[in-house]
Amino acid sequence: MISVIGDRYSVQKFGITIFEAEASEVPIDWGLDDLVVARVRAATNNDPGVRRIAYPKGVFEPFYNPKTILIRDPGERLPDIVRSFTANANCERYLVATTFKAELPNSHMTLNGIGTYNQGVGGILRHSHLFANVAITLIDGRSYEEIKRPFVNFGANFAASLRLTEDPLNKLDNSLFPDPPAAASASAALRERTRALITDRLDRGLPGYLKEE
Repeated sequence: MISVIGDRYSVQKFGITIFEAEASEVPIDWGLDDLVVARVRAATNNDPGVRRIAYPKGVFEPFYNPKTILIRDPGERLPDIVRSFTANANCERYLVATTFKAELPNSHMTLNGIGTYNQGVGGILRHSHLFANVAITLIDGRSYEEIKRPFVNFGANFAASLRLTEDPLNKLDNSLFPDPPAAASASAALRERTRALITDRLDRGLPGYLKEE
């Protein structure tokens, strides 16, 4: 099990047009990767065969920041990156958690990874929400080919969750929106709310990836 979701938090603010958008990436230390590992272990009833794989710092940088979004170089593909540091791991499969960018429904605004956004005009018409764009990829430990799960699309499930604007896990009181953005890292409320959202999404989506076929 490899988790690469947890050290950056997006704080985004949208006006009426794309020209009024503001976005910041705030470093956090909220144990989100530890949370992913814990939920995987819970979903497998603490199967001793599930173990966490360490990875070199920065090794996933080419995946998150490819040279081009159209055609990835081989070294930017997730399976190739995982292969680069697991030669001696001898795992049957690798379950990898990453973040992704998703478009805010009914807009041209992009939500990056895990974070919070505030949208609208003035004070009364503004609203805030949390989001958790997390994808699960299953990789064969011998061939390093991605293992597809029929009828399971974890990333799409997360993107769909953004449409549930009244979901209490997504909805955030404007008073909790971090201003300035750097204040996010010290917010206990944001930390716990974000962890609850990720836990809910993982617990819903993981069984489809962990079942034996």
